[in-house]
Amino acid sequence: MLRTIIIIGLALAFGLGSVSMQGQRIVKSKNGSFLLKNGTLVTVSNGTFVSDLLVEDGKIAAIGESLAAPEGTTVVDCRDQFVYPGFIDSGTQLGLREVGSVSLTSDHSEIGDFIPHMEALTAVNPNGVAIPVTRVNGITSAITKPSGGTFPGTAALINLHGYTPDQMFAGYKAVIMNFPSTGKRGWRDRRSEEDIKKDAEKAIKKLDETWSKIKLYTKIDSATMALNKSRDDYNPAMDAMLEVARGNRHLMVEVNKKSDIESAIKWITENKLNAILTGVKEGFRVADQIAAAGIPVIVGPVMDIPARESDRYDIAYANAGKMQKAGVKVALRTDSYENVRNLPYEAGFAATYGMGVDEALRAITLSPAEMFGVADQLGSLDVGKHANLFVSDGDPFETKTDILHLFIGGWKVPLESRHTLLYDEFLERDPIGQK
Repeated sequence: MLRTIIIIGLALAFGLGSVSMQGQRIVKSKNGSFLLKNGTLVTVSNGTFVSDLLVEDGKIAAIGESLAAPEGTTVVDCRDQFVYPGFIDSGTQLGLREVGSVSLTSDHSEIGDFIPHMEALTAVNPNGVAIPVTRVNGITSAITKPSGGTFPGTAALINLHGYTPDQMFAGYKAVIMNFPSTGKRGWRDRRSEEDIKKDAEKAIKKLDETWSKIKLYTKIDSATMALNKSRDDYNPAMDAMLEVARGNRHLMVEVNKKSDIESAIKWITENKLNAILTGVKEGFRVADQIAAAGIPVIVGPVMDIPARESDRYDIAYANAGKMQKAGVKVALRTDSYENVRNLPYEAGFAATYGMGVDEALRAITLSPAEMFGVADQLGSLDVGKHANLFVSDGDPFETKTDILHLFIGGWKVPLESRHTLLYDEFLERDPIGQK
């Protein structure tokens, strides 16, 4: 309740209170059958072609020419328009943060260095104001993740539509880990080289000790299960790591510097973990090593500054493409909460600086779906998959393009947000006090 009061107060403070009820067009999402006629389908998985697409029971029921509309079906004319699978942002804090400068509107970080049992999904606010702002650019799903210590919690893949977090859950979770970083932590870091080295060695030692405890706990749990017994202890943090230690759940390892990436690859390989590297700012420097290890990466933000002053100005733009060309499986993220809507433009930069349009599109659709084990549900326009898709009047990587229709799980979601409501209200405003 307090969180809601604060958000309403901020809305009033920033002028949202001046929006009249007459100026608002609060439209509900519509569920039902929809036939998208004569659209150019950019399937990602099977090329691009003009066809009809039928949405029924929340899924893509049929793709083909001259499909008949079943009774009660809403027909959407998509002639000269493009149909894309919904975009997936592979790293955000969407739904966990509202106003960065107001701590009471943030729920992405908890106290503690080892708290993998902290579930991001339970903290998601389905009514977060950034969610509809994000949808208007074609993003239909996102990884929302906690932040904090070495093991800050468990991330979740959510669809950006639903009344509750459980309704939004898209079937994938991963434990987050911030790999110990060497080197200076920014321009304010005044540590000596010797102190930096000592701190790094201490952090790696602590990580190894923690992982030894996790492996021991996993062995004890397995032995207990083999005897058909139940444990009497209660250790939710260790329990959250069981599936990671057994290789059944991803460990998303945040790491950026070249030397740290090399250390992370070695550590992941030695412990035989099912891992994904995230961030990976200097991945281009060790792309061949990442490819050889067979570890997928989530890169971003793409629209960023170089990690080193000596790097080319555009290396952050080119990083994803360089790794993809080396044979690394790449997905993209904004690593944001208020600007997740910029995901297609992040992909556009990656496409321009070496990745190419097709691979950049794949990096925000099918590639993350494959990484997260939900490619049978999301990531492309194929019969049987969930109807997470949108219709546009052009290339969604270009800022001039408008998204005309958007569907999530078969629901036709209105393209409204606080931005569109304010635009509509003030476009033809009648100044108060003037006749």
